[in-house]
Amino acid sequence: MTRDPRYDVLFEPVRIGPVTAKNRFYQVPHCNGMGRLHPTAMATMRGIKAEGGWAVVCTEQCDIHPTSDTLNHYVRLWDEKDIPTLARMAEHVHRHDSLAGVELCHNGYYSATHYSREIPIAPSGRPIIGTGPIQARAMDKRDIADFRRWHRTAALNARTAGFDIVYVYAAHDYAVPMHFISPRHNRRSDEYGGSLENRVRLLRELIEDTKDAIGDSCAVAVRFAVDELAGAGGFTAEGEGREVVEMLAELPDLWDVNVAKWTDDMSSSRFAAEGSQESYVDFVKSVTSKPVVGVGRFTSPDTMVSQINRGVLDFIGAARPSIADPFLPKKVEEGRLDDIRECIGCNICLSTEMYAVPIRCTQNPTMGEEWRKGWHPEAIAPKDSDDRVLVVGAGPAGLEATRALGQRGYDVVLAEAARELGGRVSRECQLPGLAEWGRVRDYRVTQITAMANIAVYLDSRLTAAEVRDSDCSVVAIATGSSWRRNGLGRSHDRPLPGSDGANVFTPDDVLAGSVPGGPIMIYDDDHYYMGGALAEQLRHAGHDVTLVTPEALASAWTVSTLEQDKIQRRLLECGVKILPLHDLSAIHDSRVDLSCVYTGETSTHECACVVMVTSREPCDGLYHELVADPETLAATGIDQVVRIGDCYGPGTIAAAIYGGHRFARELGSRPTGDVPFKRELIELAQFH
Repeated sequence: MTRDPRYDVLFEPVRIGPVTAKNRFYQVPHCNGMGRLHPTAMATMRGIKAEGGWAVVCTEQCDIHPTSDTLNHYVRLWDEKDIPTLARMAEHVHRHDSLAGVELCHNGYYSATHYSREIPIAPSGRPIIGTGPIQARAMDKRDIADFRRWHRTAALNARTAGFDIVYVYAAHDYAVPMHFISPRHNRRSDEYGGSLENRVRLLRELIEDTKDAIGDSCAVAVRFAVDELAGAGGFTAEGEGREVVEMLAELPDLWDVNVAKWTDDMSSSRFAAEGSQESYVDFVKSVTSKPVVGVGRFTSPDTMVSQINRGVLDFIGAARPSIADPFLPKKVEEGRLDDIRECIGCNICLSTEMYAVPIRCTQNPTMGEEWRKGWHPEAIAPKDSDDRVLVVGAGPAGLEATRALGQRGYDVVLAEAARELGGRVSRECQLPGLAEWGRVRDYRVTQITAMANIAVYLDSRLTAAEVRDSDCSVVAIATGSSWRRNGLGRSHDRPLPGSDGANVFTPDDVLAGSVPGGPIMIYDDDHYYMGGALAEQLRHAGHDVTLVTPEALASAWTVSTLEQDKIQRRLLECGVKILPLHDLSAIHDSRVDLSCVYTGETSTHECACVVMVTSREPCDGLYHELVADPETLAATGIDQVVRIGDCYGPGTIAAAIYGGHRFARELGSRPTGDVPFKRELIELAQFH
């Protein structure tokens, strides 16, 4: 296949100061949960991005001094001891003729400095972000001079490590230079405060210092949030944000522009469409001759071309799309658009990074496993046996297992009880804002349809006898899970009184079209997206809805996906009543008993029905029936029966995809020990 000429513009080289990018695909800095804790895993992951065709591949934020002291799963350049970790990444990127970029940062009052125990610094004294009992001190002139020296030294060390592009970071509301610019944070009265020109002074000096130190061989980029999205208290793209770019227009070699805060820049697909930042950053190219990169969760090559041709951007910036498909540029170049795994914007990548574990992705099960398991996003070992595989269930786990097994060359039979493929994905993508989650199904169905070694049967609910008669030697049961009706979950170890009543529903009931009548109470003890999404859907259908949760926030776990504030705001705006910090005690015909999670004080609330969003039960009856009779299995030629996905352990869609992929990739391999992946351990220091 060959590239569509419409996309030729995406593969033009672009000059960035003293270096040249081979095309317009630019992996902007993004976190990954590995960093300095797992440096080879991080380097391998970045190198695969370069192999996939990204012309520029950047680190996550890289802190420059102990007074910044970011989390342990980020990278740092405090001194020359940190060079080898980053040099390894630059080397992996350079193997594929791509440029390596490093985002030097100092997080100011966003740094709790738990490890270093240094006092955080900021333009003006204030508590750090969060609830920690730590306060940042105001920087004096000596601190500013030291800050410039630290940044210059880090830039020199970055060049030594082999980086081609070095960032001056003033974005996401995280960085000291942005704190100086923002009138929300800068209350100074000296030459670094007051007027915009004064507040921009430090950013200007850092750019000039960096250019002076390394500008002859490395490009100097500025990452700047042009709009704080903070209302009257902050700067905007129409006001001071634009003025900052105009003041410094020709000083850096590249502008990397976005919006702040991180929760807005990385907004999920539930709240922001592809290209949603254009209206904020589209002015930048009109005021500078330097190349501009921006983001917008770009997955469509047509949207990318539009951004370039209309003069919005010079580079297509991506974090999440490059995670979902590290080979997106190659697939566009080779005319394989149907093979692109489009990002669904669920932000699972962010949620796991926050736990300081290797990043993962719903669409791309190999993300974070490139080094420790040797999983390549495109390459997979060919089959090593003549097994014929039966996959029962075409939800996310079944679809991914079938796709990957087909890629390996196995003959696969996929049997689905329903009349359509997709399982829970097909149901849940009908919820408000979750339409793009359907890409999980669509990508896999497209791949499966193109494989002659896969047979798909719909409307086929198999019995144990039919499985035994399938003429398959390996069987994967991917029959999913169902939501519990009895209230068992995090808060309750036993069924709730009244949960067996006719007025009790589950998410499965609602998604199947059984819309309860009268005032509805949703009891959310799951805390991810389901409770809030159902509340929104039922409210839009005209129902009186109350969301009750034992947590302090609606959909509390979505703090990890940067959605919680938006979810709660939307629920309140559409008229959903939220009752936090209350537990469901008992259900009656037309009322429920609730109790305060702290005092136990009970109260009664009228409602016609209750929707239980608590926990799920694996639908594993078929599996247990099959394995209960091993002699009959062996007699019919079945050597292996396994459970995968929610049937094995209910979890996220990402976990189901991973489980299906792991089964397919490891079929035929022999266990190598109790730890199924490589680990990079810290070298013990010498001591006496």
